[in-house]
Amino acid sequence: MLFPSKNDKFLGMLSTIALNLEEAAKYFVDFKIKNLDDLREFSRVMKDYEKKGDTYIHELIVALNKTFITPLEREDILALAMKMDDVLDGFEQWSTRFEIYNLTRADEYMVKFVDILLEASKEIAEATTLLNKKKLFNIRNNVIKINDYESECDELLQDSIRNLFEYEKDPINIIKYKELYEMLEEIADSCEDVANTLETIIMRNA
Repeated sequence: MLFPSKNDKFLGMLSTIALNLEEAAKYFVDFKIKNLDDLREFSRVMKDYEKKGDTYIHELIVALNKTFITPLEREDILALAMKMDDVLDGFEQWSTRFEIYNLTRADEYMVKFVDILLEASKEIAEATTLLNKKKLFNIRNNVIKINDYESECDELLQDSIRNLFEYEKDPINIIKYKELYEMLEEIADSCEDVANTLETIIMRNA
């Protein structure tokens, strides 16, 4: 079982990290890019979310180093935080690459990717809320959904690259879009890493 401790603040810190990720994912999906100024704003705000996430990670590490008793294994707390940070880093890196390529329009495959990734981010946030409430077995539903979303992204990657090579004639565009598709799928892989870490926590504490 989860160790009864006054230091449940760590579970709250994990929730804060997850909520920042979910908020960043919502911005990522909802922001409409119409021109190069919008593109720069999009990249800047995503960088701000990433910096905020790094601050939360740093605060968590400092607190772990100062605390003897934690509600979970400190390795599990840190692993979950870092895996969530990987997801946020993926969003930020994609926005930077989008700006580097001076693209102002996401195609239908990118839109599908980010919609799926937002849903996965919501599941991560809900899972950390349940963890904070010590409702471990309920988290399994979130884990299953995250894994399903990752599988959807695997299939979407195949479809998007197949379509790209079939209809795109410009080799430069092929390179750009293929990389962007693959980066989005890598974010889904990072979400799955979060799910695997949650599963480990469930197994160790149930």
